[in-house]
Amino acid sequence: MHVHDLWKSFGPQAAVAGIELTLPAGRFIGLVGPNGAGKTTTLSMVTGLLRPDRGTVRVAGHDVWADPAAVKARIGVLPEGLRLFERLSGRELLGYMGRLRGLPGAEVDKRAAQLLDVLDLAGSQHKLVVDYSTGMRKKIGLAAALLHNPEVLFLDEPFEGVDPVSAQTIRGVLERYTRSGATVVFSSHVMELVESLCDWVAVMAAGRIRAQGPLVQVRGDAASLQEAFLTLVGAGARQPDGALDWLGGGGAGTGVGA
Repeated sequence: MHVHDLWKSFGPQAAVAGIELTLPAGRFIGLVGPNGAGKTTTLSMVTGLLRPDRGTVRVAGHDVWADPAAVKARIGVLPEGLRLFERLSGRELLGYMGRLRGLPGAEVDKRAAQLLDVLDLAGSQHKLVVDYSTGMRKKIGLAAALLHNPEVLFLDEPFEGVDPVSAQTIRGVLERYTRSGATVVFSSHVMELVESLCDWVAVMAAGRIRAQGPLVQVRGDAASLQEAFLTLVGAGARQPDGALDWLGGGGAGTGVGA
C-alpha cells in the first residue's frame, strides 16, 4: 500500500497534512498516535470512506479513488463507531454481507459458520445484533470484514472497549490471518498492544507521520515503543511545578462547608 501527499482539512484545521506512507504486504502493521493525531481520518481516506482534499492512495495495486470497486473487493474494514444492521441476528448479518459481496450462498453459509465458531459467537448467532455486547459487536464486525477473504484488513481501534477474553479471541484470529500472507493495518494509541502484535509501525502526530518502519527500527535504543513514541511526538513528562498543589490531602483546604 502506498499513500502519497495525502491531505484532509476540516475548516482551517488540517487533520492530515501531506503524509507519505509505504506499507509492506503480508505484515501486521500498527498506525499509532495520540488521540486527535489523524489516524481515523487517514484510515477513512485509505479505505475510500472519506474523500481527501489532495493526494493518492494505492491499495493492492489499485487507486482507491480511480478504481474504488477493485479496491473494496480486496479489503476488509472494521471502522471506528461500527454501524451494523442491528435488527438482524449475527448469522443473518453475515449471510446478508456475504451475498452483498457476491459470494455463492452455500459458500457464505460455510464461511459464516466457521467464523462464528472461531470467534466464539456460535451460541449467539441467532440473537439480534442490537443485543450484542461491545466485544460481541467487534467480533461480528470482524467476521463481516473477513468473510470475503480480503488481501488487506483495516481496523480502527479494534480492541477499544473489548473485554480480555474477546480481545484474546480477536487477536488469535488476526494472527492466523497474517500467517496466511495477508496484511493487517490497525490504529491504536495503546503502545503495549502494538508492541506485542506488530512487526511494522507508523507513528503519527498532529496530522503528520513522524516515523515509519520495522518495529525494532522505530523503537531504536529506547526501552519500549512507548518511550520511543513519547520522544517522537514530543510529549516529555510534564511536571505541574506547583500547579494543582491543592489536589489531594482529603480536599479539606477550601473551607467550603466549614
